[in-house]
Amino acid sequence: METLTTGSDGPERTVPPMVLSETPDVLTIGRIGVDIYPQQIGVGLEDVRSFGKFLGGTATNVAVAAARLGWRSAVISRTGEDPFGRFIHQSLRGFGVDDGAVTAVPDLPTPVTFCEIFPPDDFPLYFYRFPVAPDLQITPDELPEDAIREAPIYWSTLSGMSAEPSRTAHLHAWALRGRRRHTILDLDYRPMFWKSVEEARSAAQEALAHCTVAIGNREECEVAVGETDPERAAHALLDLGVEIAVVKQGPRGVLAATRSEEHLVPPIPVETLNGLGAGDAFGGAFCAGLLEGLPLQEVVRRANAAGAIVASRLECSSAMPDRAELDDFVGTRRDA
Repeated sequence: METLTTGSDGPERTVPPMVLSETPDVLTIGRIGVDIYPQQIGVGLEDVRSFGKFLGGTATNVAVAAARLGWRSAVISRTGEDPFGRFIHQSLRGFGVDDGAVTAVPDLPTPVTFCEIFPPDDFPLYFYRFPVAPDLQITPDELPEDAIREAPIYWSTLSGMSAEPSRTAHLHAWALRGRRRHTILDLDYRPMFWKSVEEARSAAQEALAHCTVAIGNREECEVAVGETDPERAAHALLDLGVEIAVVKQGPRGVLAATRSEEHLVPPIPVETLNGLGAGDAFGGAFCAGLLEGLPLQEVVRRANAAGAIVASRLECSSAMPDRAELDDFVGTRRDA
């Protein structure tokens, strides 16, 4: 609950520090909300008759994906103090994700996101984050500082830099982190969150100076470093000081590069139902592979597999594979 304190300039809002039960293996920060997905495929929202309700948000889905694969995870975010906010806490706990760093903003609604589903590759999103999303109201003084410093993996998204006070909170967290290994930036470019591409590029350049891993598709790489060619984009990211650059190319696979190795990992073909959660599944499995100490090529191959599984399903968070399912899927595809 937010409390009211009095400063030299009069009353101001403060929030109590976020408290996690333990330091997670994977700590994410960013968007959280409720995904409202149509249960009729291939029609516009005006013709949809029924919907399903799911936990959503990129950073949140990555935390869920990591938890499903057996790792301790937590997400830093904020919700409204409303029924959808309560649904989010119930869902996080149900997936085994620590919700101690998810706090409420009493005067803002929990965001909802609608989508339309036109397989195999058209999934329009409609964000309802008005007047401003609670997850952009994360403040520096409430952050779980010890967990940010100590978590083996800390995952942020570029979208978190799109508004204050979230931007300052992200920069403060990266300062605490000190560019520790496996400080990951999801380039996650959403045009509706930015005034211009130039504003997003400036934020990306500032964020990348604090991170050791960058992940994005070709459009997101163009926003971040001005390059769409995968190899040039990867090299530009490495030149900014990241240790691992991952460039997603859709049907052409995923390019993963360091200063000493480069791998083009082919995609895994599946019949796509809803591609929206595939990138988050990729992210969670990518984190799991890093934690397991797998070779980079194998990390990406398993991440591709997790993304393929989720792309073949309707929902995102509840579609994330567990360890046994991912192992079985990878083994089947290896033998094919």
